[in-house]
Amino acid sequence: MNKLLIMLILLLVGCVGIPDSVHPVANFKAEKYLGKWYEIARLDNSFERDLTHITAEYSVREDGGLRVVNRGYLPSENIWKEAEGKAYFVNETNEGYLKVSFFGPFYGSYIVFELDHENYQYALISGPDKSYFWLLAREPKIKDEIKKSLIAKAASLGFETDKLIFVNHD
Repeated sequence: MNKLLIMLILLLVGCVGIPDSVHPVANFKAEKYLGKWYEIARLDNSFERDLTHITAEYSVREDGGLRVVNRGYLPSENIWKEAEGKAYFVNETNEGYLKVSFFGPFYGSYIVFELDHENYQYALISGPDKSYFWLLAREPKIKDEIKKSLIAKAASLGFETDKLIFVNHD
């Protein structure tokens, strides 16, 4: 029984790890991060497959964590899909390193590793490993030079940016 418990703990802890070369931003201000973000690009994942018009909205929970509502449109079925989760800071609240859960007690890393600190207009996000990546912005489109710069930053850290899916918001 002890081995099973240890394996379960290691599995759960492993889901909130940080990939090599990825560092959470410092001076993170949750109050400026709140509100709606548009997904500009992502690496493929099963929970967003074939979705368009994807947004994430963040607000404060009563317990001090963050409420996360992800929403996207599935054209093949002509329906909107929505998932609500909760997020909590792993270390300090001024570090862009959170754990997020959409499925009960199971958490995954949510690492803000690049951020427009001045205006909070764009962010790069990683999950527990480099197969999870998102480029978010406050508007459905961002300037090409900013997008190229952010994608180059992600590529330099080892994300497979040649496999990015660019989200349709038209």
